[in-house]
Amino acid sequence: MKTKLHCLFIGLAMLAGVHEGAAQTVRFFRIVGPTAVTITKFRADGSLVWSNALAGTNYTVQTTTSLAGGNNWVDYVQLPTSNSINTNQIVAFNPPAGMALIPAGVFTIGDTIDGGYEGIPINVTVSAFYMDTNLVSYSQWRTVYSYATNHGYGFVDVGWGKGANHPVQTVDWFDCVKWSNARSVQAGLTPVYYTDAGFTQVFTNGDYPTTVYANWGANGYRLPTEAEWEKAARSGLSGQRFPWGNTISESQANYYPGSGHPYDLGGTQIYATGVLPLTSPVGSFPANGYGLNDMAGNVYEWCWDWYAEPKYPAGSPYLGGTDPRGPVGPVGPLNLILTCNQ
Repeated sequence: MKTKLHCLFIGLAMLAGVHEGAAQTVRFFRIVGPTAVTITKFRADGSLVWSNALAGTNYTVQTTTSLAGGNNWVDYVQLPTSNSINTNQIVAFNPPAGMALIPAGVFTIGDTIDGGYEGIPINVTVSAFYMDTNLVSYSQWRTVYSYATNHGYGFVDVGWGKGANHPVQTVDWFDCVKWSNARSVQAGLTPVYYTDAGFTQVFTNGDYPTTVYANWGANGYRLPTEAEWEKAARSGLSGQRFPWGNTISESQANYYPGSGHPYDLGGTQIYATGVLPLTSPVGSFPANGYGLNDMAGNVYEWCWDWYAEPKYPAGSPYLGGTDPRGPVGPVGPLNLILTCNQ
């Protein structure tokens, strides 16, 4: 089926947590799908109003930073439709400081590349949320940690980092959850995590085997679900090995190169000297399509839930659905990224 492309041209700051006075960059968007659609309005909050959609199908918003060449469009977000006329927020012009909007939409989780380790691909719908553009730095961790310990919070690990602007290390899942609550309270937001299902006791102390309950309606900071993290990391791309495409080099991420795989274009580990661990400062590499840094390489990142192999348990994102939340708890290594409900 021939698809007619309709393009929306807008200018905005790159979605990478830019500060006032930073250089502005134009981004272009278009909607591609089974029918030719018409964009009728672009609202001040970054929402598109568009019509002539075929209900029950998906449309793809694509983006580029240049119209030169004509073939440099990349997928940004897939939009499921239930009506002919739709409204979808695709950007945020004034996101919370240091955060970027991950727009609501459908994405494909799992892959069959390299043996399908992550599971058979399936479509998952994820609501919009804000995510930190950088990994939590050691300096940021220490600032909130100091506030928390002065307000009755208890931690198993004090955390550590190679430098102030390197990602924090040696922090367990429970400490990250408590730290998220402290960061919320410090910012005047409602904490997300509690030790009771009625959300009356904020989680401030304890570790394994404490049962933690999440108030998904709260506006505080929290860990991303596995589905949210996967969507944010892929930044609209589908069927690719990495957040930017199918090959990797040391200009794109901090990793240990020389695997011998044809997609590995790296040579010598550029962070292989100095004090262990071999981390790089946060934000050292280009951001992905959503403005997020280090979504591949550098350190592992904590999520609210963890990957469970088949047979998939209830709530697993690999069963599809909307905003899935799988098995809860600390399965995984050492770092975290935080999200804030939109």
